[in-house]
Amino acid sequence: MSDQVSHSPLDKKVAIVTGSTSGIGLGIARGLAAQGSDIVINGLGDPVAIETVRAAIETEFGVRCLYSSANMFSGAEIGDMIKLAVDALGGCDILVNNAGIQHVAPIDEFPDDKWEAIIQINLVAAFHSVKAALPLMKARGWGRIINIASAHALVASPYKSAYVAAKHGIAGLTKTVALEVATAGITANAICPGYVWTPLVETQIPDTMVARGLSKEQVIHDVLLEAQPTKEFVTIDQVAGLALFLCSDAAASITGAILPIDGGWTAH
Repeated sequence: MSDQVSHSPLDKKVAIVTGSTSGIGLGIARGLAAQGSDIVINGLGDPVAIETVRAAIETEFGVRCLYSSANMFSGAEIGDMIKLAVDALGGCDILVNNAGIQHVAPIDEFPDDKWEAIIQINLVAAFHSVKAALPLMKARGWGRIINIASAHALVASPYKSAYVAAKHGIAGLTKTVALEVATAGITANAICPGYVWTPLVETQIPDTMVARGLSKEQVIHDVLLEAQPTKEFVTIDQVAGLALFLCSDAAASITGAILPIDGGWTAH
């Protein structure tokens, strides 16, 4: 039985969510599908597992869901992903830039290739997807661009030079896009989660253990959650809920906003 909400303002919208085969991106994709939006998911992973995820979205929510294997290093492939949404689903109304990678190391030891990859996937890819999607949104007079940034778009942490730089860049990109399309019926906002228990966070723990000489438990409690006054991880569903609100009519006047959802981290 479909969980699709009747008469949702997002019914029959077309949404592209990058980095959505797991974690926050998948949570947002499923949330949009539950509101009746057709979805393009994108990301890395085992092909069988990805197909299971894709098929489950269609079955559970009664929407169309496609998978794009677009490489976030390639502007051309990102353009092809947008074209897939147009050709197969009829447009691109909602764009969620969520794809991201991380590496933790002191700046004087930071590998050049890691720096370039993080800037490319976390920042440059968002530029290419926004550039490709905006003409479609302008033609319809409606659009929602949501960039998944980080609390690190607002504050810094040691050993994360590339990630912090990229996320600060996403904040600036979001504000600029919002100003450029302010009269076009399109909003652009950035969501800035604190620590959410996702594969991205889990996989950076070993590097942080080495960089700081700590145990896994110390990294979780003394590094990750130390920053969040609530002492709790933000949940995927909470981030997805904020994304859905930003897509709603009630959020039509929210644009250019850099919105923390971080357990109080950036209130310090």
